[in-house]
Amino acid sequence: MPKEQVVLEFKDNSLLPFLFGEYNTHLSHLEKTLDVSIADRGNTLQISGDSKAISQAERTLKTLYSRLEKTDKKDITPADIDAEIRFLNAEDIKKTGKKKNSKAKGPVIKTKHKTIIPRSPNQAKYLDLMQNKDMIFALGPAGTGKTYLAVAAGVEMYLQGKVDRLVFCRPAVEAGEQLGFLPGDMKEKIDPYLRPIYDALHDMLPWDLMMKKMEIDEIEIAPLAFMRGRTLGNAFVLLDEAQNATCTQMKMFLTRMGERSRMVVTGDMSQTDLPSGVRSGLEDAVKLLHDVDEIGFQTFQTEDVIRHHLVKKIIHAYDRS
Repeated sequence: MPKEQVVLEFKDNSLLPFLFGEYNTHLSHLEKTLDVSIADRGNTLQISGDSKAISQAERTLKTLYSRLEKTDKKDITPADIDAEIRFLNAEDIKKTGKKKNSKAKGPVIKTKHKTIIPRSPNQAKYLDLMQNKDMIFALGPAGTGKTYLAVAAGVEMYLQGKVDRLVFCRPAVEAGEQLGFLPGDMKEKIDPYLRPIYDALHDMLPWDLMMKKMEIDEIEIAPLAFMRGRTLGNAFVLLDEAQNATCTQMKMFLTRMGERSRMVVTGDMSQTDLPSGVRSGLEDAVKLLHDVDEIGFQTFQTEDVIRHHLVKKIIHAYDRS
């Protein structure tokens, strides 16, 4: 197939190091991902390849360049490039009529520390659900942003005064280790299970503000068992790693929901740490509640993984096994 060429010219030379990446690493990433050749000629690029790949490379570079023009934060990464390509693929599928209801880039979340932009069409749908449904189940493999985006959405709602509290919890189920053998008191034993939530919060809020809000219980991070007997009103509530909740625990959690609350349940049913023969409460809840219109469901695929590219290959290998 004969190769085509297109030439792109950029006016602001000061933005090109951010767009091209150190030692042109971003351009190399585009070349490898889309199977194109990109020749750097100062403030112009010559892109060669098949027409579809050239079009995607051109649109990706133009979109990212436009973002650099409009924002003070100049932080383009290979993950941003991959995100643009995912959206372009979704748009192309929609245009050919092979897939309906493909979302645009969706809502943008703003927190104290950063602005979070969805990096796949499914992430965009997920953010949209969290803005419009009172209860959401997010299912799919690790690395697809289920927890991180839920924490971000909760923080944004809290900062905007839409909720008074943030409540984040996980089942404290042992993944091969024994809790009793870990050093420290109960909090010190449990904190490692909740660390991903602390990390996500730290990305979005100043540390001193986060600790102050935790001291007055406006931000609470606790094991699932601590939710029993409570009513969680006017709060954003996240149950993470829900595949490790039993059916009894899941019913207990879902029925904690109070007035003016938003509840998000995330999990990967392929990674349960429950004892053999114990049914996952997440699987049970999805089966029982899938017909309830007021509840939103978002399923992520391996293609939505936004961690290192090897993670997708690892997930595919285990799925085949």
